[in-house]
Amino acid sequence: MLNKPFDVLAQFSDDQGRATLKDFVDVADVYAAGRLDRDSEWLLLLTNDSRLQARILDPRYKLAKTYWVQVEGQPGLKQLQCLRRGVVAWTDARS
Repeated sequence: MLNKPFDVLAQFSDDQGRATLKDFVDVADVYAAGRLDRDSEWLLLLTNDSRLQARILDPRYKLAKTYWVQVEGQPGLKQLQCLRRGVVAWTDARS
């Protein structure tokens, strides 16, 4: 487990020289078993089990996930109504 810092990519390499998990994790052959935006801070699971990682990340398995979100400012009525209807995740066209 890693508490992924702000402004760090949730991957182990980047061709643009940005901070990645490799800057914080000194363990060989582990992979992120989840996705977080670069500007997100949260617990990220790491695994050396590629089958487990695929099961968690691949949209065809439809693994339910819960996300906690902090927003800046105060949402208006329209934004709250959208959230109450639920967020539909983007899915890969292959699924």
